Amino acid sequence: MQYTVKDRFLKYVQVDTEADPASGLVPSSEKQKNLTKIILEELKSMGISASTNDAGYVYATLPSNNGEGAKKVFFCSHFDTAPDCSGTNVKPILHKNYQGGDIVLPDDPTQVINTTKYPYLKEKIGDDIVTASGHTLLGSDDKSGVAIIMDAIYQLKNNPEIKHGDVKILLTTDEEIGKGVAQVELERLDADFGYTLDGGELGTMESENFSADGATIKIQGVSAHPCCALGKMESAMKIAADILAALPKDKLSPETTSGMNGFIHPIKIEGKMESAEIKFILRDFDTTMLETHKNTLDTICKEVMKSYPKSSYELYTYKQYRNMKDVVDQHPYVVEFAVQAMKNIGITPNVQSIRGGTDGAVLSHMGLPCPNLFAGMQAIHSKHEWVSVQDMERAVDMVMEICRLVGEDK
Repeated sequence: MQYTVKDRFLKYVQVDTEADPASGLVPSSEKQKNLTKIILEELKSMGISASTNDAGYVYATLPSNNGEGAKKVFFCSHFDTAPDCSGTNVKPILHKNYQGGDIVLPDDPTQVINTTKYPYLKEKIGDDIVTASGHTLLGSDDKSGVAIIMDAIYQLKNNPEIKHGDVKILLTTDEEIGKGVAQVELERLDADFGYTLDGGELGTMESENFSADGATIKIQGVSAHPCCALGKMESAMKIAADILAALPKDKLSPETTSGMNGFIHPIKIEGKMESAEIKFILRDFDTTMLETHKNTLDTICKEVMKSYPKSSYELYTYKQYRNMKDVVDQHPYVVEFAVQAMKNIGITPNVQSIRGGTDGAVLSHMGLPCPNLFAGMQAIHSKHEWVSVQDMERAVDMVMEICRLVGEDK
């Protein structure tokens, strides 16, 4: 089999698809649709029916070549790149047959990728490594996934001896700003379950993720002119500072937790003397603990406010996403297909939990169980981003084998 994933990937990353969290548009940047157009043309050239929507998503179906009765599986990735690092004028560099040592990025020689910073690189000796040139991110998150899905569909289309059921494609925009499946049309997708291709190291699969709430504390202080503030002024900014200072120092924060431990994390503060606002994210694998984290915040606020009797606060939380495990555990075959596919092609599966969220988590709670599979991406959202071509090729093999296994299971 002659893979196309490398050439597709090198092409896709040169298309600027950086998301814009401040725009308020859908998609947040119109340029994301430039990749939508490319993908639609490629699918058309394969003879695969595909369509888009106003958000620039791509929906496509490779019909079953093995009769009816099998479940309909979809594969999902996103077009956009993170605004954390520039995605404009990406110049991918292919480092063939990597033999160890430093990879110095030519446009900025201070940017060096090595095995000390990235130990996984030690396992990629002999692989072809793709990096950016030093001024931008690479875009492997998640154009690796897009290229993998497109190559897998290409191979299935051109090798009809590989039997499969209906295979669906969902490629989205604005995942990096938390809106990756906000415009999804489930009837249009018409699938039973699926997988996001948005993970890292070879063999990894994430079937569990944080549940997430946002929280906001609104503080109403008492303003007064500094010349005559004695006994009157209660600065909302100082109240906010006291609340933040009262957060636990040795637990319940991202910098003091790992593994399955959740946290309370302030992400934004703004205010003036009379009023202030603090925004938090609450995270935990155990969804019921989100209420506990809210209560911890509330207790801290009550204690702080004892020193400010004329002021007040409001605390409210809102749902962001939930642990996919709550849904995936009800459909164990979804994990079993992926694990068996990896084993069948000689990959050791590594089923993990992710301390974050995925589009698959949102889709799972929409009724489509959707774990996350490896796509090879490393050092994402940075100028050091890199990926192994061979990891992407193995992911193509995995996707094809999942399709074969699902197509047999009637």
